[in-house]
Amino acid sequence: MIRISNLTLQRGPQRLLEDAELTVHPGQNVGLIGANGAGKSSLFALLRGHLTPDAGDCHLPASWRIAHMRQEIDTLDRLAVDYVLDGDVHLRAVQAGLVDAEAAQDGNALARLHAELETADGYTADARARKLLAGLGFTSEQMERRVGDFSGGWRMRLNLAQALMCPSDLLLLDEPTNHLDLDAILWLEDWLKSYPGTLLLISHDRDFLDTVVDHVIHLEQQKLTLYRGGYSSFERTRAERLAQQQQAYEKQQAQRAHMEKFIARFKAQATKARQAQSRIKALERLEELAPAHVDSPFDFRFRESDKLSNPLLDLSEGRLGYGDKTILHPVKLQLAPGARIGLLGPNGAGKSTLIKTLAGELQPLGGRLICGENLAIGYFAQHQLDSLDPKASPLLHLQRIAPGEREQTLRDFLGGFDFRGNRCDEAVLNFSGGEKARLALALIAWQKPNLLLLDEPTNHLDLDMRLALTMALQEFSGAVLVVSHDRHLLKSTTDEFLLVAEGRVQSFDGDLDDYARWLVDYRARQQPITTGEELTDKVDKRAQRQAAAALRQQLAPLKREAEKLEKELGKVQEKLAALETRLGDSGLYEASRKEELRLALAEQAQLKSRESELEESWLEALERLESLQLELENAS
Repeated sequence: MIRISNLTLQRGPQRLLEDAELTVHPGQNVGLIGANGAGKSSLFALLRGHLTPDAGDCHLPASWRIAHMRQEIDTLDRLAVDYVLDGDVHLRAVQAGLVDAEAAQDGNALARLHAELETADGYTADARARKLLAGLGFTSEQMERRVGDFSGGWRMRLNLAQALMCPSDLLLLDEPTNHLDLDAILWLEDWLKSYPGTLLLISHDRDFLDTVVDHVIHLEQQKLTLYRGGYSSFERTRAERLAQQQQAYEKQQAQRAHMEKFIARFKAQATKARQAQSRIKALERLEELAPAHVDSPFDFRFRESDKLSNPLLDLSEGRLGYGDKTILHPVKLQLAPGARIGLLGPNGAGKSTLIKTLAGELQPLGGRLICGENLAIGYFAQHQLDSLDPKASPLLHLQRIAPGEREQTLRDFLGGFDFRGNRCDEAVLNFSGGEKARLALALIAWQKPNLLLLDEPTNHLDLDMRLALTMALQEFSGAVLVVSHDRHLLKSTTDEFLLVAEGRVQSFDGDLDDYARWLVDYRARQQPITTGEELTDKVDKRAQRQAAAALRQQLAPLKREAEKLEKELGKVQEKLAALETRLGDSGLYEASRKEELRLALAEQAQLKSRESELEESWLEALERLESLQLELENAS
């Protein structure tokens, strides 16, 4: 088990843990949560032996094999499948030893190493690596590409696959869902639920935590608190602890009053009925959720647009794609004020293509796209984080789009996104991915959009910011079209789903559980040859060639042994035949030749015993020889 006692951990001037206590038992799946900078990644480094405690103890079994998800890649020339196989360090050592033993023609070493290869499931390693890559969204063609050909997000998927490939007793995963789409997350959940070792993962995806973990560690105020159950259970338990605080009560009542006022005002208006229903749902959850986040640094809203058009967008007979390549056709989509739509669909089906077209980043290849006169789009996508001016501060970014606004008003607005004090004036250059995402959302929220197009808005956001974004979207009166792997966000902010698949965009009548089942059927239809048992039946060709060479090395001495036994058996049988001819002579049984008869019978018994031994050894040698020849045929 993992046992932490009286642990103090400090990084520079910051004390992350002080007198912390924790026990994690073998086989537990544990989620590690806490504010950014609280020390989650440092705790992982401690468990891996890369940090030492400043005080106290951190004990892990010495025999445990630890696998972790790397955050960097330094071997860009490796093929993707080979990079994943590199995760099994022991397997790679055995394979390298086989190459050396084959070059040295060392039969004994080859036999020993092939036994190790079989124990390490080396003959199925290539198939297992490809199955991992397929589950994480890689095509067969992508598996043969260089690591350096992939973007940063796909490289993180390779690092995840490499960690899963490594046999381990303790698996450490830091934000494994950050660069995954919903399809890959559903696959990863199934994989982790069947993982036999001890799992520790850092994640800001509450549904993912609920599905995978059975305990939650909360790192807060330099302490480690272990909660039983998933994230929702943690949230309820912690809410109960905080519910007595006056601050929690006041904040909760203020939010309730705000929502009730909105519901009373707009419930009867058809144009805002959906927003009222969203707030009713949020109100039902409010008593549970809010107290657990009373210390959240985020509190913002999307500023309301002054004017609306109905419809905001109207796309008919749309043919969407890039260059000469059509991805979606025909597409009919009309977005009215108040629409709340979540886009579902397998990886690469065209969800981002649809959003980019609606945002004006791509032109339709055909059909008609009409924009409302008062359309104001707020578009969020990951590539926009890179378009932020690295030398400008959050305040300067906002001043550029609101040059006539008072500075204090802008600072107050940025404070809702947790840019306060000096943080408002720091250059974006050294901001984390989460801080850049918050700034991008702040810029969108300021500009009074009436249509939000959001492509994976929760990437890099922590749990508190995700909740704040969810609440802000529920209060937003405009239309929302969102692609997200965060199922809680989708369930809390959308009223309908569109399915983007097989070149079409159509209504999906079902919930996210129905979509998960649809996805299983879709994968079975799309990849009947390379999924399931057929994929696992693939053999590592490199190991296969090595095995064949090793078998040929073993055949020669075995043939010599069989021939030697056969030759000796023949000699014994010749002696036995001659002796039996002598014993057929009736004169041998006369009384005067009694001693000669006794010796002949004794020799006959010895020869028959020897014949039996040699015959058995010879047959065993032939059986081994036949078995090796059959293996060689299968390996060729």
